[in-house]
Parts: sequence; structure tokens; C-alpha cells
Amino acid sequence: MAINKIPLSIIILAGNEEKMIVDCLKTCSWAEEIILVAANSTDTTVTLAKKTISTIKIVKTFDEYNKNFSKWRNLGFKTSTQKWILYIDADERISLKLKKKITEIVTNTSLCSHYAISRANHFLGQRVRYGGTYPDYVKRLFDRNFFQGYKGILHEQPVITGELGYIDTDLFHYTHRDLTSMVDKTLVWTDTEAQALFKSGHPPVVWWRFIRMMLTKGWERLIKQQMWRDSEVGWVSIIFESFNTFLIYARLWELQQKQNQKI
Repeated sequence: MAINKIPLSIIILAGNEEKMIVDCLKTCSWAEEIILVAANSTDTTVTLAKKTISTIKIVKTFDEYNKNFSKWRNLGFKTSTQKWILYIDADERISLKLKKKITEIVTNTSLCSHYAISRANHFLGQRVRYGGTYPDYVKRLFDRNFFQGYKGILHEQPVITGELGYIDTDLFHYTHRDLTSMVDKTLVWTDTEAQALFKSGHPPVVWWRFIRMMLTKGWERLIKQQMWRDSEVGWVSIIFESFNTFLIYARLWELQQKQNQKI
């Protein structure tokens, strides 16, 4: 008996995600069209995806690691054919309740052109709720008639018109699965953040700015957003984000020093 698919294109971004892609795809199998944008993927991610969803569309791209998210999202958009488009990442999962809610929107006349979905984040294997981690709304569901794609490099944003709606049924997000992956992502993202600040003409970094920015980040997460309430994982995140802030400004300082040496 044939299973009726929901008229929806799900676009998944993935690099080397062989440990995560199968479980991700299993929560997407109800959609009419599934597109995997394999960005700089060199492991078995694509092979496993084809074995899991035989009809999956694969878009491969090789460029600078973790620095072209808008480009990758737009590649998926250009390949899609359905009226409604849903973006998810390989480390995210669509629950049965979220599937039901999205199905209702896609199969009925919607008053909104796009939707932000609440996201339940998991750090180091634990559900977190503080430090700004919940509800963590992300704009992911779009009516293509109002959608033009994404722009921006570091914090890419959708280009869309119309009314924004909110879905309060959680998308599960299993990020920062171990300390190694946290460090790897930090090395990439802090470089990108520093480059953006440098290009914007940020004032010269002096010694007190390191302390000020780290204390500001720590105060925000610890006191204002009470991330300590997530127990040990919360404390790891507070300290790590403060260190992350230090790296951004240390990298920025390094870029400024290199520029001064050329003058």
C-alpha cells in the first residue's frame, strides 16, 4: 500500500555527519521531496543517505569549510520543487507532534508565509533550558511564493516577505555532542566572527577588552539567563562561551597586528 507523502520539500545540510544522518532522515521520510546538501562531505554521509531514502536528491558542494551556509541553503532551494520548504540540519530531529503541526500548515490555507519553530537543544547529551537555549526559535518553514533564499555568511538570514508565524512544537537539536566537536566548531566560528569584526573596522583591541567581553558574556549566561540551572552542563557552557569570546577577540587582535605590520 502506497504511503501518501506530504507536499513538502525538506532540505538538509550536512558535512561529515555519518553518525547523525540516518536518524535525521528517518524523521523526514514523510515528505514528498528530501534534498541533502552535502557540503565538504568526505565520509559515508551521502552513501548512508541514499541507503536510507532511495529517492533522496543529493547536491554536492566543496568550498571553504563552514563559511558558506547561505550558499548551501540556496543550492537546496534551487533544487526543490514543492510549494512549502522546510530546512533542518543533520543534528536535528522532527518529532511526531511537529510533523503533525507542519502537515496541518502545508495541507491547509495558511495565514502566514513563513514560520519560526521552537527548538529543544541538547548539550553534551543533556536537555538544556537556560542560558538563552529555549525556546530558541528558528525560521525554517517557508512558502516559496514569498521566499527568495538566504543571505549573509556568518549568521545567515532568510529573505522573505509576508507574515511570520510561530510553531511551539519543538524541533529536537542534538548539538555539541562532545567536547571535541565543541572545540572544532569554536576554531571555525571564532575565526569567522573575528574576520567579520575586522572587516567592519572594529576599534583596536586593547588588554582590558578581553576581560570586559569575557565578563560580559559570563554575566549574561550565568546571572541574567541563569544557565547554572542546567547543572554541570550549564557550567561547562558558561565557561566555554566565555573562552569562546576570548578567542574571538584574540583572533581579532592578531588580525589587527598583522595589518599594522604591513603599514
